[in-house]
Amino acid sequence: MKLLTIAIPCYNSQDYMARAIDSALSGGDDVEILLIDDGSTDRTGEIADSYAEKYPDTIRAIHQENKGHGGAVNTGIKESTGIYYKVLDSDDWFDERAFQQVIVRLKKLYESGQPVDMFLCNYVYDKPSLSKQTPIRYTNVFPVEHIFSWEHMGHFKTSQNILMHSIIYRAKILKASGFELPEHTFYVDNLFAYEPFPYVRSLYYMNVDLYHYFIGREDQSVNEAVMISRIDQQLAVNRRMIDAVDLTSIENKGLRNCMVKYLSMIMTVSSALLVKEGSPESIKKRDELWEYLKRNKGMYKMVNNKLLGRPMQFKSALGRKIVVTGYTLAQKLYGFN
Repeated sequence: MKLLTIAIPCYNSQDYMARAIDSALSGGDDVEILLIDDGSTDRTGEIADSYAEKYPDTIRAIHQENKGHGGAVNTGIKESTGIYYKVLDSDDWFDERAFQQVIVRLKKLYESGQPVDMFLCNYVYDKPSLSKQTPIRYTNVFPVEHIFSWEHMGHFKTSQNILMHSIIYRAKILKASGFELPEHTFYVDNLFAYEPFPYVRSLYYMNVDLYHYFIGREDQSVNEAVMISRIDQQLAVNRRMIDAVDLTSIENKGLRNCMVKYLSMIMTVSSALLVKEGSPESIKKRDELWEYLKRNKGMYKMVNNKLLGRPMQFKSALGRKIVVTGYTLAQKLYGFN
């Protein structure tokens, strides 16, 4: 059994997957790497096989028909043998020194009989085209290098959310919860960093910039034009988040606040993209999304009371302009797409 499984979903990733794989290899013998070739049509599968042949004790190449990012993550969960599980997208990478520190700490926690349910680190928005790196750190939110629970968290700033890039799950949490992502759907990483949370009891935060989240490819799913073209998939994920957990039933205040904050952020992104596109059809979809949330009046009230809840529902042209201006400003500050 390995300490940590790293699942790397790969679809037509021949031009950049090596950096992700090499950074994961820096974890040494405690790491299992699953290269999940998701029906690629380029040399991705061949590259995966060559790595598996070169590192047979560490790397497995798994070839499957195309199922999308969610299907590849599901395969990784199913095939993992590690005590912990992390997803590394094929165009992203780990800081190798930080990764080695994380491995040491995970091993120490496990060997001391304290394997936490969720291990958290910082991530970095990495935008080479602008020579810009924006780290998202949590020192104001989580106790540093201590085991803690949801009620011990501080206040999240607007820029801070727990994303897939921050998370290492204890694998048994994912498997016990029956968590499974939808196939052939983009933006499912938002579900990965949301639906399993009620099953998490113990957490640990290490203040290292582990995950580099690459921003800049024109065909990247988080490219704004691409997101607008795929807005129906974003909305499908958003609705599943609304349906997945009744946040009014969560008694733990820290957990509830964290999940309300994240749902509010996704509602904001969906709404801002629709408003920016600006067509009557898009405005109608924005309004329908908020009506969908209103079916649970308690959850609607929670989200509506957040900083950006009400502005995202502005009806006037001036109100929509304020939404677009705020979204554009946030893009420039944080470089998230």
